[in-house]
Amino acid sequence: MTIARAENSVLAVVDIQEKLAPAMNPDVRREVLAGVGVLLQAAETLDVPVIATEQYPKGLGATLPEVSDQFPQNVQVLSKDSFSCCGESAFSGALEATGRSQVVLLGMEAHVCVLQTALELRGAGYTPFVAEDGICSRRADHKENALHRLRSNGVQVANVESILFEWLQQAGTDSFKKLARLIR
Repeated sequence: MTIARAENSVLAVVDIQEKLAPAMNPDVRREVLAGVGVLLQAAETLDVPVIATEQYPKGLGATLPEVSDQFPQNVQVLSKDSFSCCGESAFSGALEATGRSQVVLLGMEAHVCVLQTALELRGAGYTPFVAEDGICSRRADHKENALHRLRSNGVQVANVESILFEWLQQAGTDSFKKLARLIR
């Protein structure tokens, strides 16, 4: 069993973009954006590096402002053409530079960019975690298929709250007091 640890994690926010987001179910999109907000705040508090990607930003636009407004100062925002983030040397280099082996993935779309990234990360020796309430696809069955494939291939599928509490490890700390209110 693998537990996400803040000191060993990188948070990857995958392709939550202006022209892609409106194609998602509005209720699911709201849930995903809320979860992304929780983990972005936790990453900043717990010094977890954040890497964000934008798939073909010329066509799909920039990261949604409600997400990018929550990015920590040291976020790396990388544009990409490959569906897998791992297909881009800038992403691979940024990830390698952290020296961390766990990657928590959030974003769009579950069955394309998130899935391919998670599978390639696992193949490259990283431990990917996918927050199932932090990802979405245009169709619910595509997301469910992605979750099935991820689990079948040994990728850790969790949820935002589980990852948050795994990062925190214990109650009573200043970080716990600050971040626990995010999920009440």
